[in-house]
Amino acid sequence: MKLSIIIVNYNVKYFLEQCLLSVENAIDGIDTEVFVVDNNSVDDSVQMLSERFPWVKLICNKDNVGFAKANNQAIREATGEYVLLLNPDTVVENDTFNKIIDFMDAHPEAGGLGVKMVDGKGNFLPESKRSLPTPAVSFYKIFGLSKLFPKSKKFGKYHLTYLDNDTIHEVEILAGAFMFMRKSALDKVGLLDETFFMYGEDIDLSYRLILGGYKNYYFPETRIIHYKGESTKKASFNYVYMFYNAMIIFAKKHFSDKNLKLFSFLINCAVYMRAFLAIVQRFLKKLILPLLDATFIYFGFLLIKHVWEITKFGYTGVYPDIYQYLIVPAYVLIWLIFTYLSGGYDKPVKLTRIVQGVTIGTVAILVVYALLNEELRTSRFLIITGAAWAVLFLCCSRFLLSKFKKSGITLYHQSKKNIAIIGNPAETKRVSALLEQTGLNFEHKVFVFLDEKCPKEEHCVGYISQIKEIIQIYKINELIFCAKDIASKDIIDMMAVLRKFDLEYKIAPAESVSIIGSNSINTPGELYVVDINTINKITNKRNKRILDIVISFVVLGLSPILIFIVKKPLHLFADIFNVMLGRKSWVGYYTEKPEYYVNLPKIKRGVLSPMNAISKTAVAVNPAEINLLYAKNYIINNDINIILRGIKYL
Repeated sequence: MKLSIIIVNYNVKYFLEQCLLSVENAIDGIDTEVFVVDNNSVDDSVQMLSERFPWVKLICNKDNVGFAKANNQAIREATGEYVLLLNPDTVVENDTFNKIIDFMDAHPEAGGLGVKMVDGKGNFLPESKRSLPTPAVSFYKIFGLSKLFPKSKKFGKYHLTYLDNDTIHEVEILAGAFMFMRKSALDKVGLLDETFFMYGEDIDLSYRLILGGYKNYYFPETRIIHYKGESTKKASFNYVYMFYNAMIIFAKKHFSDKNLKLFSFLINCAVYMRAFLAIVQRFLKKLILPLLDATFIYFGFLLIKHVWEITKFGYTGVYPDIYQYLIVPAYVLIWLIFTYLSGGYDKPVKLTRIVQGVTIGTVAILVVYALLNEELRTSRFLIITGAAWAVLFLCCSRFLLSKFKKSGITLYHQSKKNIAIIGNPAETKRVSALLEQTGLNFEHKVFVFLDEKCPKEEHCVGYISQIKEIIQIYKINELIFCAKDIASKDIIDMMAVLRKFDLEYKIAPAESVSIIGSNSINTPGELYVVDINTINKITNKRNKRILDIVISFVVLGLSPILIFIVKKPLHLFADIFNVMLGRKSWVGYYTEKPEYYVNLPKIKRGVLSPMNAISKTAVAVNPAEINLLYAKNYIINNDINIILRGIKYL
């Protein structure tokens, strides 16, 4: 056996499917065995493997035993001369394995090898080549010196950024997403250290290969797509803690006591610094725009008041201080609250929702205004002109912000995608039909055929040789490659060639109901699948949360009566408390078994479920299907109906 490939899977069925399809093409002509170790996935990964890839050697764990232990299970059974540890969220080129085997055969001193990795947009991933994270190297990385001086041999050592990305180099550390190793070297230095549950085990094993007298190489003459990369983990504080804690385990194992103390100090500094930055970033991301809106609307309103006083009365100070310091802020708050409730802060931004929110807020203000005593009324004119200013400012500011990509603001009409599907006629039609079922918001959809002998059909605008012109003429912003018709190497080549167009890319595996890609290294892999999950829409999530709050107050008010109706009165007040704090929702999925809801969009655990609305006399009810219908066809009335029918179970 020449090659043993090992993939550890945990609830990434669609990524695993695409990965194995690329592996299947790349092992053609090579004596290979492929292991998939499943760490107790509940997303039907195992079923998919048995149906689509019966040639895979499957190891099923009853628990999530971690990355290191799962890989070791397969390594112990592997019989190949070479062992490859491969992440499931990767796509390999058709000639990847031939090239790396030829290189290792020609370099007997090599113990391990890593390849050039790119993200879902074809951008180089710096973790493709790394050095040993000594205290000094880690210090330069943690405190940003490596970013400031990437070409410095001293400061840029963590990711070896001073080395050419397209040249073979001897390196110290291999990335766990693609670790190609000589089996005899593993027999000598040992397997992955199972002390590491996740992260750090690749660094430890890479270093032990060097200590064992072998060399590790960075080999950029073949590439892989790695959808998630490092950056998806960086958004999570849990990742920061786990990753740096793994570094401390590594330091205890390989560094002296003196270096260990320094390293641990740096790690703790990094953890707390990243935690603080994460909190600040989360706060600013959520509140900075509403605060800026409130500030500009407030001072604009005061300017309108000032002009109105001079125009009508000939002097300022007509209105009391309470008007400026209490009533006007109340107006602004009401306008922004109703703008939020109308979806004015949803992304992409719909300007009509802003107009709707401010209008409803204005009506609410005028209704209250009409109920006030005559002496408490000020001016309807100011309310209406203030509302007009709020609409004008909010709409204009969104329009201007949408012109800057870094603002994160996109207008609704700008969010519609112009998609080009690249493949041959039969597969482009299949993928097109799949897109229609996903509910994807696109403006134009065109086909680009690979074979120029194929006659142009409906939606076909040209051939692959004309792709640059097609992108410009039809303003294409997303390409979908039909993997059945185009090799992964050609896909990656095209991503590199078209990088200047700032496109998004997806790959549609053959005979699959998924389309997978990633917009940037700052986002996890994206997934288009059939059955649009409407419960996950921003508007529905917000409306569901508002309903939870309203129902909580209603239930609290009716609690003197409800305690004689519900089966568990003491639990009622705990549920009210948990729902109001956002820990629960009044209605969620039926969760008796994980397989009933694992493939559905995540929502809060419910006090009740759709099953509470089903008659006890119903025959052959499938909870998974009921959950699916609830997620797919969500409307607020469904929640109200479930609560009314299941009120005794509150």
